[in-house]
Amino acid sequence: MGNLSLGEFEEVVLLTVAVLYKDAYGVAIKSDIETRLNRNVSVGAMRTALNRLEKKGFVTSEFGEATKVRGGKRKRYFRVTPFGKKALDDVMESRKKLWSAIPSMAFKHNIS
Repeated sequence: MGNLSLGEFEEVVLLTVAVLYKDAYGVAIKSDIETRLNRNVSVGAMRTALNRLEKKGFVTSEFGEATKVRGGKRKRYFRVTPFGKKALDDVMESRKKLWSAIPSMAFKHNIS
């Protein structure tokens, strides 16, 4: 572990895991992203991102209890690790640096 790089979708998923905290499992993560960001999320893309985040050490996961409602299936819950928090902090700082470096005139356009 040493690489703090995050893709844009990985960042969204990681932030959503943090937002949901103890309720961060697949369906809830997908639903929250779709609702909060008005963005369609495929189950496959989300699972791929969660697997990558876990391999990078940014999240951990564990299975909850099996329930009758889920036909005996267990939910897999995700949590942000301290290393994941560091990656998010680095992304936020990088973006702040870029935003603060934009000259005010960069967004002033003469539209005729």
